[in-house]
Amino acid sequence: MRIAHFCDSHPGRSDGVATSVAATVSLLRTAGHEVQVYQPAPLLRSRPEPCGVRSVPVPLRNIRVGLPHFDGMRPVPRIVHVHTLGPVGIGGLRYARAHDLPVVMTWHTDLLAYSAHFMEIQFGAAHAAQRLELGWTMRDYLRLARSGTERRAQLVRLGQEFMDRTSVVIAPSAKTAAGLAEFERLPPVWTVPTSIQLADCPLGRAELRRSLRIPETAPVVLAVGRATKEKDPALLLASFARLLRQVPTARLVMVGVKQNRLNVLRLARQAGLAHALRLVRPVPHNRMAAYYRMADVLAFASTTDTQGLVMIEAETAGLPVVLADAALAERPGGASGRLSTAPDADSFAAALTKILTDPGLHREVAEAGRAAADAYSAERYLGHLMAAYEYAHAQGTAASSGAARAGRAAG
Repeated sequence: MRIAHFCDSHPGRSDGVATSVAATVSLLRTAGHEVQVYQPAPLLRSRPEPCGVRSVPVPLRNIRVGLPHFDGMRPVPRIVHVHTLGPVGIGGLRYARAHDLPVVMTWHTDLLAYSAHFMEIQFGAAHAAQRLELGWTMRDYLRLARSGTERRAQLVRLGQEFMDRTSVVIAPSAKTAAGLAEFERLPPVWTVPTSIQLADCPLGRAELRRSLRIPETAPVVLAVGRATKEKDPALLLASFARLLRQVPTARLVMVGVKQNRLNVLRLARQAGLAHALRLVRPVPHNRMAAYYRMADVLAFASTTDTQGLVMIEAETAGLPVVLADAALAERPGGASGRLSTAPDADSFAAALTKILTDPGLHREVAEAGRAAADAYSAERYLGHLMAAYEYAHAQGTAASSGAARAGRAAG
């Protein structure tokens, strides 16, 4: 099958969307499918990589804004798969509408939750409304600038337009599928978590700990991902401060911290844990296995994620996970749930402390996670994905045939 993927996260960006798209495309190509991937590429390169979208970087942010132009795209795909709703994703929706192609959309990001933290959500929404020619008035655009219920209602209105242009919505978790109920009309929603292949890394546990100045016997709490506000680093640090009172030799390693570093350090000093904190900038994905091996537990403090790929990676590596979002406790494949707590510092700290001090519980949680990761294989994920594509294509073909018959009857 020929599938065109549209994503505003550029290749190699250290976020779950780019990681998920890369894993999905690799699986599809390995299975023999023809895949076009439209993602931001450098603006000044004379000939961007195949399907690269010329883009400009955003100062102080690890993002690029694509400048899409898809009119001459050849060959025409059978399915358009939209992963994001920035300029590239909206370009994909427009291309699909112009060529009467079915759209599969993965709802990777909770845009309604993120709108409280990122101004670019509002700018992106305004751009989408303009490019999709929705006929919004100035009052409609101004609602995006007002926090609270007016903005949310306008974003839901825009989201409904996305849903109305989509044949199948892929939700990467049951939590995400449930959250889509806020829209009045929905296409079929398929819950299809991403399967991640964690590349091995030759870097050893002891070697990595030495580079981080961590004693071999020190209990290590690992956190992976951005430290921006929507990921709730304040909850993580407050919880670790409480854990230190019970386990004073523990260390906290935060991998992927580029933005908000100064604020994280300030909070750590205020909580008296700066000596036990190690901040690591984003590392290549093929080195992450070493960090999971180096740690003793993964702490997942975010309550805004739609899937939490790092939890799947950690479980694949045999690292137990504790999360502060009970809605994400369900594992892919229907396995037993993850260890979750209420999103408060006392509860989160108590669970992390228990994992570090109870060898039996540590082993039990690690084994359950590895078994769940093994059960949800890449082949199983690919099968679900292809079933969604086939369904969308069949629906699109039926709709086109119906329209043609109606046209002949009218003539």
